[in-house]
Parts: sequence; C-alpha cells; structure tokens
Amino acid sequence: MQSLLDTLGRIARGETSPKEALDRNAALIAEHEPRIQAFASRPESLTPGAGPLAGIACGVKDIIDTAELPTMMGSSIYAGWRPRADAPIVMALKAAGATVAGKTHTTAFAFLDPAPTFNPHDSAASPGGSSAGSAAAVAAGMIPLAIGTQTGGSVIRPASYCGVAGIKPSYALLPTVGVKPFSWSLDTLGLMAATADDAGLALAAITGRPELDAPAATLAGLRIGLHLQDYAGAPEPASAAALERFRELAAAAGAILVPHEGSVALAEAFHAHGPLQDYEATQALAWEYAHHREALPPKLRAYLDTARAVTPAQYDEARRRSRRGRDAARAFFAEVDVVATFAAPGEAPDTRDSTGDSRFNRLWTLLGVPCATVPVARGPRGLPTGIQVIAGFGRDEQVVAVAKAIEKLVAQAA
Repeated sequence: MQSLLDTLGRIARGETSPKEALDRNAALIAEHEPRIQAFASRPESLTPGAGPLAGIACGVKDIIDTAELPTMMGSSIYAGWRPRADAPIVMALKAAGATVAGKTHTTAFAFLDPAPTFNPHDSAASPGGSSAGSAAAVAAGMIPLAIGTQTGGSVIRPASYCGVAGIKPSYALLPTVGVKPFSWSLDTLGLMAATADDAGLALAAITGRPELDAPAATLAGLRIGLHLQDYAGAPEPASAAALERFRELAAAAGAILVPHEGSVALAEAFHAHGPLQDYEATQALAWEYAHHREALPPKLRAYLDTARAVTPAQYDEARRRSRRGRDAARAFFAEVDVVATFAAPGEAPDTRDSTGDSRFNRLWTLLGVPCATVPVARGPRGLPTGIQVIAGFGRDEQVVAVAKAIEKLVAQAA
C-alpha cells in the first residue's frame, strides 16, 4: 500500500514533486484497475492542488457529488449524471491540496447489493460494502487515501476486510451535504488509508483541526474496555482471535484491560438502529422508489418494500431509544479511555455476492461516536482481520492516538 506520509515526506525533501507523485498514482491505477474494479469514473489526468495534501490522490465514493465527474450512486438510474457543484467534503479535500483521483465504486445507493469491486487479497472474497471501491483502491496500492460513508458499518467493515486503516469520525465532524442520503440520522463520512498515521494526518488537514493528528498514545496505564457486544451476536473465530491478539499485545504494553459491559439502554439503542434507518431510507429514496422501482437492484428493492411498513410511532420510539442510548453512552465511555471490540464478524465473506454484516458497527454509528480500525491478524483463510477502537463523542483524537499505538505494537510483534 502507498503511505501518504511517505509521499508527503519525499515531496518535502525534493525527491519528487506533487505532479510526479500523481503521475505515479495514475500509472498504478491503470495497472491495477482491470483486476480490482475500484473506480466508477476517473478524470483524464491528475492535477496537483496547493496545500498540506498537495500530491495526494484521493478516491471519492460515488454517492458524493463532484462537478467534474459523474455521481452515479452505483445505479443505472443516475448513469452519467453530473452535479453542478462539488460536495463540501470534496471542496475541503481540494482546499487541503488533495486531488480527486476518481469516483470509487459503491453498492447501489450504499445498500447491500454488491459493487463490481474485487478484494485485493482474494478475488473470490467480498471487499465489503458499501464503500467497497474506496477500501479496495487503498488496499491495492492505487491511491493513498479514500473517502467512504457509513450508515451501518460501511467504513469500518470494508476497511477490516481489505486490511486498511479506517476512521469514522464523530457524527457531523465531516459534512454530509452533497452526499446522497440513506438515513440522515446515521450517515457519516469517513477516511481510509494505509495506516492510522496516514488517516490521522489526512483528517486533520481536511478539517483544519491539527489536534486530530494526535501522536501515538502511550498504552501503559491506559484503561481499555473490552466490549463483546453480546446483543449483536457471536463473532466468528477470526474476529475473536483478532481481539484476543490485541488484548495480549496491549496487556504486554502495560494497558489496563477490563471487561466492559453496556447498560440495557445501549442494547436497546442497538436494536433501534433498524427501524430508524428503515423509516428514513424510505423517504431518502422515495423518488427512486416511486419512479424507478424496477431499476433498483433486488436487495434494495425488497428492503424498501418491507421498510415501508415502519410506522411513524415505531420511528419515534426508535428515536427515543437512540436518545437514551446516547445519554447512557456518556457514562459508558467515562469509565475507560477507549473501548475495543470487533471490527467485523470475521474475515471477508468468501463470496462476492455478500457485503458482510454490520452488526458490530451499528450501535457506534447510531451513537455518533468516533471509531477506528486497524488490521491486527490474519484469519484461517489468510485474510486480514482488524479490531475496532471507539471513544466518546468528540474524542476523535483519542481514537486516532490509540489506533496509531496499536499499529506500532502489531508492527513490532511481526
């Protein structure tokens, strides 16, 4: 994979230029794209911007508006559609000097019907969803940075499946204006990069918040809660082994690891994710359903058929449970510095017909808290598996710092 930090370092030392770095990216995309199928559209050439990320090529998930490239949302309904303006997140990327290397493939409207993308580690395995193209493009070494979105687990899960670092920041830290909504209470933008070091630097540059690029945390004395999410079901052996590997490494580094149960309110909030998302999705996709139902892919079409049964009263109750869950989360996160849990049920599914399961991500998306994943192990099929680090709302720099520390532990133990 390409290191964003390494690229910027070589530019700073005069060993290469932003234009030369982008030309290299263009060549790598041309080389690997026929095998990976990560991009829905690409510009004819890559031109460097001005700013701290000058020379960095970034993939943008194809539900995010771009004026210079189509925004097709993984659907024939929007084939060739060109927005008039860039979404604010794209403007922020450009203001930081990054260059849009292309629109990365998404599942249709960011739901469960698979994208055409391949997992770089195993062509028969799922790359995850819905940010499949973003994760695969970084994992294949085509680009050092990509933008994805998460409504259930669509940043953290594909990042884990493809073996890259992923960060889903606190809700609304990155603007979702100009992003095709699925559930406006849940939709959150996130970043994928080769390492947490890279992702932290990019997040700081894009937001203009240098404190988000926090140095790696000192794990000695750090209180880490191990939260198994029993309400979400059991993990597969690969994810259970990854969390145990993390526990061993963190304990050896002096961290204080404590079993960390959640309150009933958190479990109820987990179960509120479904009706909340369902009700909002039927409105977010009301036009497409009314006018192009037969053009919707089968899983999404069937989902919307069923989701229409959620009543306003059920939606209101889901919102109440979500609020109680957010209230309970303040006490939950106050007891520890960070929480560690599974990033995904296991290795990437061994079929491209599935995008995997977001059950270990949904609660944290609903709570709006920052999450990061980094790879820590390999599963029985040799595919990467990560763990997920989570902190209280607004403590994004803590998540970045701990993710960086875990990366260093894994590298030292290799």
